[in-house]
Amino acid sequence: MVKKSAFTLIELIFAIVVISISVISLPMMTQTTSKAIDGNIVQEAIFAASAELNGVITAHWDENSMIDGNNSLARVIDIDNNCTNKRLVGHIEQTLHRRCLDSSDTDPLDATNDDEIYALEDMAHSSQNIFDTDETSAQGYKKKYNSTVEIIRPANFNGSNDHIKEILLTVTDENENNITVLKTYSANIGEVDYYKKVY
Repeated sequence: MVKKSAFTLIELIFAIVVISISVISLPMMTQTTSKAIDGNIVQEAIFAASAELNGVITAHWDENSMIDGNNSLARVIDIDNNCTNKRLVGHIEQTLHRRCLDSSDTDPLDATNDDEIYALEDMAHSSQNIFDTDETSAQGYKKKYNSTVEIIRPANFNGSNDHIKEILLTVTDENENNITVLKTYSANIGEVDYYKKVY
């Protein structure tokens, strides 16, 4: 008697079923993975836009904010002649020491170490690519997401307020569809400069 090895019919059918399920589910898995990647890229674009917005609000409220001798602190701008004794009405005089600067001065002083002063209006821009990639780069698989920064003054903040600027950052996709809009405000309050006391 010669022994021969072979698949039974049941084993053959089972193997065919397993292979069929694998082949059918492969496109579905690829599609699910692709959607997950797209979602992650959208989140990445929003995080990048949030970081950009944080960078924008570090700019000075006005290009004249630094006109104060050699002091590197940004000052309050007297935009409505509401300053008395170089203090904006309502500011605490002794503790915060936020001096008012004349808004008509058109010769802004460079910041410390001759760094250029960036006012909020300098940070505004039209649509620009967030990821700054091209199709031939290693990151060319990313869809294009654009950010637009708009500075609005006077801001509609509990009514029109000329001392507050509204900053809008809009994220759009490559088809100009809005993904998200980030909003924040910047106020004309200057920086805190505590008095130094000698004992």
